[in-house]
Amino acid sequence: MIQSFVTLQERFADLQLLRYEVPEFNLLPLRQKLLVYYLAEAALMGRDILWDQNSNQGLCLRKTLESIYTQYNGPKDDADWQAFVVYLKRVWFANGIHHHYSCLKFEPGFSRKFFIERLQSMDYSQKAIDELVEIVFNPEVMPKRINQADGEDLLLTSSCNYYAEGITQAEAEAFYANLKKEADPERPPMFGLNSRLERADDGTLFENVWRSQGLYGKAIDCICDMLCQARQYAENTRQQAVIDKLVEFYRNGDLKTFDEYAILWVGETAGEIDFTNGFTEVYGDPLGLKASWEGYVNITDHEATRRAKALSDNAQWFEDHSPVDSRFKKKECRGVSAKVISAAILGGDLYPSSAIGINLPNSDWIRAEYGSKSVTIANLTHAYNIAAKGSGMRQEFVIDDATRQLLDKYGDICDNLHTDLHECLGHGSGILLPGVDADALRSYGSTLEEARADLFGLYYIADPKLIELGLLPDKEAYKSQYYSYLMNGLLTQMVRIEEGCQIEEAHMRNRALISRWTLTNYPQAIQIVVAGGKHYVHITDYTLLRKAFGELLAEVQRIKSEGDFEAARQLVEQYGIKLDAKLHHEIRERYQRLNLAPYKGFINPRYELVRNTDGTVIDVSISYDESYDQQMLRYSRQYSTL
Repeated sequence: MIQSFVTLQERFADLQLLRYEVPEFNLLPLRQKLLVYYLAEAALMGRDILWDQNSNQGLCLRKTLESIYTQYNGPKDDADWQAFVVYLKRVWFANGIHHHYSCLKFEPGFSRKFFIERLQSMDYSQKAIDELVEIVFNPEVMPKRINQADGEDLLLTSSCNYYAEGITQAEAEAFYANLKKEADPERPPMFGLNSRLERADDGTLFENVWRSQGLYGKAIDCICDMLCQARQYAENTRQQAVIDKLVEFYRNGDLKTFDEYAILWVGETAGEIDFTNGFTEVYGDPLGLKASWEGYVNITDHEATRRAKALSDNAQWFEDHSPVDSRFKKKECRGVSAKVISAAILGGDLYPSSAIGINLPNSDWIRAEYGSKSVTIANLTHAYNIAAKGSGMRQEFVIDDATRQLLDKYGDICDNLHTDLHECLGHGSGILLPGVDADALRSYGSTLEEARADLFGLYYIADPKLIELGLLPDKEAYKSQYYSYLMNGLLTQMVRIEEGCQIEEAHMRNRALISRWTLTNYPQAIQIVVAGGKHYVHITDYTLLRKAFGELLAEVQRIKSEGDFEAARQLVEQYGIKLDAKLHHEIRERYQRLNLAPYKGFINPRYELVRNTDGTVIDVSISYDESYDQQMLRYSRQYSTL
C-alpha cells in the first residue's frame, strides 16, 4: 500500500511539481532492483528524441538556455533573470518551446536586451544570436506545435518536427494512402509510426526511419545498450524475448517487427516488473500517425490489482452487455489483462506530465487477436489526490453541500474505477468493420478514441455489476463520477485554457464533447444554472444520464467501426472545441482566486547503484531529494544523446 508521502514541491507559472513514492521498490530482491534500474536508464536515454520531435530547434534552445542558467553570475533579484528562470522551467516541463497542453509557443517575460547580452557573454556569433532571438521572441516563428483547426493545412501550420518543412497535408495523406494499398488489410502495420517524412532532391517523399544507424540512431543505440543490460535480470524467458524483440525493432526499424514485439509484450503478464519503451502515442502528430517517444517502468501493486483483475476477468460480460450495435462488438475478448501499478520512472512524453492510466498496444488488429494490457498508475493518482486536498475547488465549483459530500465520500474510489474501466475495457472494446482503415478518422481519431473509452467507463460505472463484483460500495457511488466528470467537461477544465483560445488537446476535446452533447440532448437530466452570479452544473436525473452516455457511446463506436470521418468531424467541431468567452472568463477568474496551479507534473526518484569495496553491486538505492532544476540539469548531462 502507498503510505503518506509529502508530494507538494515547486510552483511556477501555471505549473506545480509533485513527487511520487515507489513504495514497492525497497521490498524487491536485488535482481529485480537491477531490472528496474536498467529499464529506468533506458527510459531516460531517449529524452532527446522527444525534444527533437517537438521542434527542430528544441535541443539547440534547451542547451542555450541551460548554459545561460548555469553561467549567470548577475543579481538573482533582477526581474529579467527571474522571468528567464520561469521561462526555462516551462520549457523543461513541456520538453520544448510550446505549452504541453495548448501547444502555443511560450512568451518570454524577459527582455531581448537581457537575452542578447547573455548570448554575447558566451561568445555566440551574431548569426546564432539573431536566429535564437527570432525563435524566442518572434510570435510568427513556430507559433503552434500542433494545429488541428478544421479547414487549414495541418502540417504547414504546425511546427512539430514529424514532417519536413513544406510538405503539405494532402501530400502526406496521399503518401500513406499509397503505402496502405500494398498492406495486408487484415493485419496492417501502423504506417508512419517511427519515421520523419522528408522530401528527396527529385521532389519525391520518403521516410527517414528512427532506428539504429538511422535518424535518432545515437540515442536508440544508448537505449538498446540499457535494454541489453536489463535483459540479464529479466524475471522470465518471455520477458527476455520481449526485450530481444524490442531491440531488434530498434535496430531494423521494421514495423512488422514492432507488431511482433507488441504481441510478445501483450502476452507477458507474469512479471512483477513491466515497462514500455518506444514510439507509442500519436497525439503529437496533427495527422495522428507518427508517435512521440516515451518510456516508463512499473511495479505491480498486488492489493490494488484485485480491482482491475475483477474487470479484466469479466471483459466478455461487459462487451456483451454494451449498448453498441452487435455488429461492432467483439465476439471473443482475448488476452485482456489489467493491473494497478506504481510507476518507478517516467520518461519522454510521460515526463514530467504523465497519464494516470495506459492501455496498449494501439494496433486495432493486435487488440482483437491478442488482447491488450491496461494499467492504472496508483502512486501518481495518490500524489494528485494529496495535492488536491483542501484546494477549495469543490467549495467553489460544486453546486451544494449534499453534492460535495457525495464527492468527498466516493470521489477517489470512483475516479480510480473510471480510469480502470476506461483503460482496461473501454480502449479494448469494439471492432472495426472489415476493410475500415484504422486511420480513417484522421485528425479526429484521437479525440473520438478517448471519448469512446470515457463513455464506456461512464456507462458501466452505474451498472449494478460493479457492486456485485465488490468494486463499488453501493448504488449511490457512481453519481460522484457523473457530477465530477460533467463539471470538469462543462466548466472547470476551462481553467487550463488561455482566454481567447479554443480547446486543442484530444483528452480535453473528448470531455467537452461528451459533456456538451449530453447537456444539449438531455436537458431534462442536466442543466447549467446560475446561483449568486456563478454558473454551476445541476443534475436532476442521474438515471437518465446513464441512458445518454449509452446512446452517445453507441454512436461513437459506430463512427469508429465504420470509419465515418464526416460524422466524427461534425461531432468534434460542434461539441468539442469552441468556448463561450464570458463563461470562460468567469471560470478562470473564480479559479485564480483559489491561487492554484491548473497543471501538475512530477519529479522522478533517483536510482543509484551501491557497490562494495571491490566494485560489486550490492544494492540499488532510491532517493527523493533531487530538486527540479537539479534533475533537469543532471538529465541533460547524463542523457544528452543527440
